[in-house]
Amino acid sequence: MSTKNVIIYSLILLSIPVFSQNILNPEDAFSMALEHNYGIKITNNTLEIAENNTSILNSGYLPSVTGNAGATYNLDNTEAQFSNGGSTVLNGAESSRYNASVNLNYTVFDGMGRQYNYKRLKEEYFLSKLEARETIENVVLQLFTIYYDLAKTSENTLALEQTLAISKDRLLRAEYQFEYGQDTKLGVLNAQVDINNDSINLINIKQQLKNTKRDLNVVMGNQITEDFNVKTDLTFLLDLDKDVLLSKTKANNVALLQAEKNISIGELDIKSRKSQYLPTVGLIGSYGWNKNNNNAASFATTTSNTGLSGGINLAWDLFDGGSTITQVKNTKINLNNQKLQKEELLMNVERDFYNAWEDYQNKLVIFKVQENNIVTSENNFERTQEKFKLGQATSIEFRQAQLNLRNAELSRNQAKYDAKLAELTVLQISGDLVNVEF
Repeated sequence: MSTKNVIIYSLILLSIPVFSQNILNPEDAFSMALEHNYGIKITNNTLEIAENNTSILNSGYLPSVTGNAGATYNLDNTEAQFSNGGSTVLNGAESSRYNASVNLNYTVFDGMGRQYNYKRLKEEYFLSKLEARETIENVVLQLFTIYYDLAKTSENTLALEQTLAISKDRLLRAEYQFEYGQDTKLGVLNAQVDINNDSINLINIKQQLKNTKRDLNVVMGNQITEDFNVKTDLTFLLDLDKDVLLSKTKANNVALLQAEKNISIGELDIKSRKSQYLPTVGLIGSYGWNKNNNNAASFATTTSNTGLSGGINLAWDLFDGGSTITQVKNTKINLNNQKLQKEELLMNVERDFYNAWEDYQNKLVIFKVQENNIVTSENNFERTQEKFKLGQATSIEFRQAQLNLRNAELSRNQAKYDAKLAELTVLQISGDLVNVEF
């Protein structure tokens, strides 16, 4: 097969549409990720465990009830002396005992430790909810990082297809010029080389397009079985207010909220440790049945009884060697560390917000500059193309103008989606990421 035929065959393959008509909207991608992403599923299960732990069944407020039963069988050789002087000898004497009881144990007072532990479980549940929210935010940011990368790759693919189409037209023109003696064979060869390069670029980006689609589908739990396309038109939330977002960041940032919840848990830990200084008061109760089948050496052959018993007990660890005192001191130090960590975290979050905000503003400016650069590059290419058709521009000048236009389009696409991702980063830091309309 000749070089020319190879090029034409490659053009036919590359001209096959890469996208189906199925458009995946950002909203649909968001919904599928929330429902099917495995990281979110695992987090929801963990949250359910934390919720179960806050049940009254795990609080220690309910009594414990136990049942006991037993049976004993004896086979004895017995020699008995009675008080009236008589005696008896029994060989293989049988006897048995049976018992059953229901016992209740209830702690009336434990120095308020049970109450503080129950409150701690509640706080841990709220902390788990914050951790679940953090996971969702990370998944959403990952989702749209891939989504907009796919959108950028889609637009870049169109730009490279346009570049290849222009190169194809240039090859045909160079061949006509060579056939009519208006140009040398070198012009045809240069055009063929450029087509080959453009074809390779297009083949690579189409493979990248497929890979990125697979990455996006994994985040959504592999719910899409057919080929799909994504939307490439963007809207920016240009009405964002810096001061309002900063206030939201201090109030709603998930890392700060987690730090506050850990401080609350630390305060309850101190109270729980101090409760060990106080006594524990409990109630006990029992209802039982006993039956004895005695051998012939006993005065009574069978005895049985049923009864109800109850009581109260008190336990007070007056001195445990200083263990509780040490635990209380260490818990206070840990609480102080948590407060210091929150102050440090607040500084870091404020810094991250300002960095993200300025990065977002800069990327918006760069995007606008790149859009203007597209207009300039298009005008330059059109003028060079007209001169090339009239023979007033060389193939090298034409190719350079073509590459300038292509690079401008790729740079514009990069700036466009960089700005959108920078916007999402600002929203994540401020705690508004999952509330925005994509």
